[in-house]
Amino acid sequence: MEIFGVDIGGSGIKGAPVDLNRGDLAQERHKVLTPQPATPEGVAGCVVEVVRHFDWDGPVGVTFPGVVTGGVTRSAANMDKGWVGVDTAALLSSRLEGRPVTVLNDADAAGVAEMTYGAGRGVAGTVILLTLGTGIGSALFTDGRLVPNSELGHLELKGHDAETRASVKAKEDGDLTWERWAHRVGRYLAHVEMLFSPDLFIIGGGVSRKPEKFLPLIEGVRAEIVPAKLQNNAGIVGAAMAARPASASG
Repeated sequence: MEIFGVDIGGSGIKGAPVDLNRGDLAQERHKVLTPQPATPEGVAGCVVEVVRHFDWDGPVGVTFPGVVTGGVTRSAANMDKGWVGVDTAALLSSRLEGRPVTVLNDADAAGVAEMTYGAGRGVAGTVILLTLGTGIGSALFTDGRLVPNSELGHLELKGHDAETRASVKAKEDGDLTWERWAHRVGRYLAHVEMLFSPDLFIIGGGVSRKPEKFLPLIEGVRAEIVPAKLQNNAGIVGAAMAARPASASG
């Protein structure tokens, strides 16, 4: 079956229908730039644009880069602060003419997709997916069960929010070489490993398309480190999975 997924990011908003039998996009995704400032109304308009691009009229799953509980956004580290406390599921459903909308944390969505279809499939123990992009999102699993809204990108690292040191944005803003950035990522992974002792790290986000550039340079981490198999489409797939009607989820 096909369900529509939208992935809201700090720099882009992308979506597509997803074939949940295959765990892959059913059509080439459509992407628009995230408006600046990334206010609820501005972003909602972009979500509508992405959905209408495909003339989609069924359920929609949407990821958000922050804590989400019961469809309400509770944090917005890389988005406009006006998102905090917004019933985002209701806002988007209203803008989409009453279509059912499910909203969840972006990294949680990517993690669920990777655990079902990708690099985490069949892996027991503790698995942590980290999306490296504008910030750092995280999804924490134990024996395949998600612990939602973990927000490990905001751990303190050398006196700073970790994502300000080891995100892709930090690499670009600091004009860091792959080697220097990989050193920072390695220090961050070692810190996370000290706290959670994972068996596997999955690295997602757009940078997962270039694992050869940095993964071999990471040192001092015991856990296996692999790129996300669904790469930067994992969030879209996970969003669609979350929006699958209960009657069709068995």
